Amino acid sequence: MSALLQMDNAEIKKRIVIKDDWPGYSLDLFTYPEHYHDDIESIYIPHGVIMNRTERLAHYIMDDFRDDNIMVLCVLKGGYKFCADLVEFIKILGRNSNKYLETRVEFIRLKSYLNDQSTEDLHIIGCRDLSFLRGKSVLIVEAIVDTGKTMKALLKHVETFEPKMVKVAGLLVKRLPNMAESLTDYVGFEIPNRFVVGYALDYNEYFRDLNFLINHKCISVSSAEQER
Repeated sequence: MSALLQMDNAEIKKRIVIKDDWPGYSLDLFTYPEHYHDDIESIYIPHGVIMNRTERLAHYIMDDFRDDNIMVLCVLKGGYKFCADLVEFIKILGRNSNKYLETRVEFIRLKSYLNDQSTEDLHIIGCRDLSFLRGKSVLIVEAIVDTGKTMKALLKHVETFEPKMVKVAGLLVKRLPNMAESLTDYVGFEIPNRFVVGYALDYNEYFRDLNFLINHKCISVSSAEQER
C-alpha cells in the first residue's frame, strides 16, 4: 500500500485516507511556477491523483442519480476546479454509456464569518433565490469540508426549497474529532487537520492557479482560516 494512500475497508466507496505522517512529494519531482518556490514545502496530492479520484466519484454519482438530471451547486471560489472536472467526467461517462444525465451548474458563494469567527448564520452571495431547486436532484460541490458548520447551514437552507434529493461531493474532508464526513456523500480524500492550498484553494488569493494540492511552508491551521 502506498505511503500516501490508505483505503478504509469499511468505507472504500467513500474516501481515500491520507495518513497523518504523509510528508508529500519532493518538489524536485514536479514542475510548478518558480515564484512559488519559497512558499511550497511539498506536493501534497498530485494533479493526476486528484483527477483519477474525481473520475471515480463521477462513477458513484452516475450510479446514485440513475435517471435523474443533476442540478449542481458549485460553492465558490475554492470549488470551481473540482466542480468543473467532476461535471466533465459525468458528461464523458454519459456520452460513453446509455445513461446520459443532463447537468446544469449554478454558482454560489457562502459567508459564515462574523469578525473572523465562524457562526451558524449563512449568507449566500450571488444566486440567493434557490427556488429553481424545487423538485430537482441536487449535487452540492465543495472543495473542502472542515468542521461542517457552513455545509450544515447550507443543507438546511437548500432543504427549505423542497428538492427531490440532495447529495454533497467534497474533494477533501478534514479528519477532526467531530468530523463532518456524515454530511458528505462523495469524498475524494480524507486528510489530516492541516492547511492545504492549490487546485483553486487559496491563501489570501494566492495558489489558486496550481493544478495540484501543496503543503505550504509557513501556514498552519491555527494561523489561517480554512473552515467549511
